[in-house]
Amino acid sequence: MDPIMVLAGLGVGIIVGLTGMGGGALMTPILVLLFGVHPVAAISSDLAASAIMKPFGGWVHARRGTVNWRLVAWLCAGSIPSAFLGVLLLDLFGSDENVQHSVKIALGVALLLAAGGMLLKAWTGRRNANRPAAPITVKPVPTVLIGIMGGLVVGLTSVGSGSLIIVALLALYPTLRANDLVGTDLIQAVPLVTAAALGHAFFGDLHLDIAGAVILGSIPGVLIGSRISSRAPGGLVRSALVIVLLASSLKLFDLPTLVVGVVAGVAVLVAVGIGLHGRTTRQKQEEPVEAGIS
Repeated sequence: MDPIMVLAGLGVGIIVGLTGMGGGALMTPILVLLFGVHPVAAISSDLAASAIMKPFGGWVHARRGTVNWRLVAWLCAGSIPSAFLGVLLLDLFGSDENVQHSVKIALGVALLLAAGGMLLKAWTGRRNANRPAAPITVKPVPTVLIGIMGGLVVGLTSVGSGSLIIVALLALYPTLRANDLVGTDLIQAVPLVTAAALGHAFFGDLHLDIAGAVILGSIPGVLIGSRISSRAPGGLVRSALVIVLLASSLKLFDLPTLVVGVVAGVAVLVAVGIGLHGRTTRQKQEEPVEAGIS
């Protein structure tokens, strides 16, 4: 068992515990790019680890009552069978080198969408932070379709059980509060990634040594991340995660390392600029209040 791979699982687990997202979007490209694991093997191993990690976050939200169980049921009705379908398609065509390259490209696209989903989630979380709970009308057909598309992408790439489905739910249910959104997504992701992981195990794609190393690191990582999540600067974590996803996606597109480095550097500067602008804005808003008190 590779100890470096265990440490990578630990780091990804901490990020999942901090943000509730990013497991598949980070671990799969790490396995492919840093450890040279074949894309299909990386996907199956990451799904097995996610099936262990996701219940921790889902359990917390279930206890807090921030889960819409009707949404979970309709999402799972579409996502579980389509996840098996995605795994079946990958098993039928995944051994060819051209298909492996196509899987890498699909993974890169999924990472870009995941990064966009995290940005949208952060913006919506700030916008809806103080919004009172409002009942929503569940739309079965479009919700099942979201589950079908999400399950297919997860079965093929292991990415999307968090970020991509959250984006779709935001579009369909704009009044759903951020806490309920994340809790619902985490709960529906448990059977989704479990179905995909079992599919890979059934077809013999699961590499127990890789999956074991990732799981060994990710379980304590999730627990650590969950413990410190209330004290960590969430904006900083999200910014770093989005930058990593962006760089990973570009690298999966086989772009030169120099190009990836330049884009990542620009993204870092933009993130720093946004952070400084937000801090300056908050200080200006607080000045009149302090002046009135004095």
